[in-house]
Amino acid sequence: MIDQGRFCIYINFHQNFYWHQCQFILLLLSTNHHLNTITEDTNKANPVVLLWGAESMKNYHFVLVHGACHGAWSWYKLKHRLESAGHRVTALDLAASGTNTKSIHDVHTFREYTEPLLELLASLGAHERAILVGHSLGGLNLALAADRFPDKISVAVFLAAFMPDTAHRPSHVLEEYCARALEGAWLDTSFTPIGKPDKPLTSMFFGPDFLSSKLYQLSPLEDLELGKILVRPGSLFLEDLSTSSNFTREGYGSTTRVYVVCKQDLGIPAEFQRWMIASGGAHHVVEVDGADHMAMLSKPQEICDCLLEIGAKYERA
Repeated sequence: MIDQGRFCIYINFHQNFYWHQCQFILLLLSTNHHLNTITEDTNKANPVVLLWGAESMKNYHFVLVHGACHGAWSWYKLKHRLESAGHRVTALDLAASGTNTKSIHDVHTFREYTEPLLELLASLGAHERAILVGHSLGGLNLALAADRFPDKISVAVFLAAFMPDTAHRPSHVLEEYCARALEGAWLDTSFTPIGKPDKPLTSMFFGPDFLSSKLYQLSPLEDLELGKILVRPGSLFLEDLSTSSNFTREGYGSTTRVYVVCKQDLGIPAEFQRWMIASGGAHHVVEVDGADHMAMLSKPQEICDCLLEIGAKYERA
């Protein structure tokens, strides 16, 4: 079952966040002059700009898929920015993640873990398409979803994410990543066998040292503390993915893929990100300087700008 203390903290956080967001929107609506642009922070090189006018903007549907041990909460900065730009945003909690009531002990396969994303895509209308954004392990969720619903995805964006190919088992990129990791690289991350003899599974839980040193080292301290409070036990699902069929060329292989490299990522180093790009193939590559693994927290405006540019280039009606 979900930890009730963490759940309450999560709910209180979002209630406060959306209350302030509503105040901001009401302030905008109270202005008497025509608003062309709004700048959130004029001291930043890439301010938030809201374009008001039908000709200047096309609405996209962004579906944000979090990484291992995290939840929809990790997208709060990016979700706000994309919605403020007039777009529809769905930030999902995968099974046993965020506020999802399942425990990792209740999730036996990677497909079960991905079920909330699959259900969302299945619910889209006949001509609806979404821009999928997967972070970290979420890249494999994107691949599974694209294999099943290629016609529902206009573009799959891999944000410092594991990006598989169609030539190997889905576990290949994870196995290669683990093989290249230096001894002690996982720091205080704990791994615990939780499966059954006929269906082995290993849970994973990020410790505070790993979070601060490998994932959030350039993110605001408040976001690091939020991560320490809200992360939950997850899994890489290596045992299941190693026995799963390859992703198909007709499904996942036919999906337009864009990779966003985070150059200061210590969780999935940029060198490994570029290896996946060379191995798995990406139609377009963007590099973000100054972004750690949690790029949506350390460089939210830059990531927002990237996604809006990607949407303008690849989203089709």
